Amino acid sequence: MTNAYDDNTPIALVTGANRGLGLAVARRLAEAGATVLVGGRDTARAADAATTLREAGLAARPVTLDVTDQAQVTAAAEHIGLGYGRLDILVNNAGILPEATAPDQEHPLDLTMFRSTFETNLFGAAAVTQAMLPLLRRSAAGRIVNVSTAMGSLTEQLDPRSPYFGLVLPAYQGSKAALNALTVALSKSLADTPILVNSVCPGWVRTDLGGPDNRAAAPTSPEEAAPVVARMALLGPDGASGTFVDQAGPLAW
Repeated sequence: MTNAYDDNTPIALVTGANRGLGLAVARRLAEAGATVLVGGRDTARAADAATTLREAGLAARPVTLDVTDQAQVTAAAEHIGLGYGRLDILVNNAGILPEATAPDQEHPLDLTMFRSTFETNLFGAAAVTQAMLPLLRRSAAGRIVNVSTAMGSLTEQLDPRSPYFGLVLPAYQGSKAALNALTVALSKSLADTPILVNSVCPGWVRTDLGGPDNRAAAPTSPEEAAPVVARMALLGPDGASGTFVDQAGPLAW
């Protein structure tokens, strides 16, 4: 691609989109009329996912994108800029939860676990957002959606009545709380632009994120979880910014 994309079709990038929730969100956005860039660490898997969407009559293209690899992040932004000229929607979906499948630790402060989790869940989202911001600024209605979780809510973690109160996953919960803080900061710094920035909890979703036990126990399919993420990505000009929501509505930070 060498020519800027010059029609009115929204251009959306979804990270971690070759499977699970990311792929379901990509499908939703494409069904809504967007051209979706399917971001994935594995080039072949991203290509396969994009092919699956195209075979369903949807507009999708793969983008090799490991959010922890700055060179790939930079290259992806350059690729999108050359091919499309702008970006309208960024969904920071890529995430990991190694604590769910790691052997039991003597204490919860495994620094290696913290570093790897934050590298993807926070620093990866920040790096991709930073690289894509110039392209989002070219959009008439840029949207950034950070896929978070109610498990990252400090209010939920401190409330004995919360279903998440008993969960102790400090690296994952801390990374998502920090991602929520990034959402707030971005919403403030971009308040004088058309770009809206929000965090979304898709619910407890059957994905590979938490390993086999998660796939067996989670009550929500990726297809059932995707609509709330897509809805926030497709907000109109009067949409909110700096919010944290799930399917039922606003969540406490």
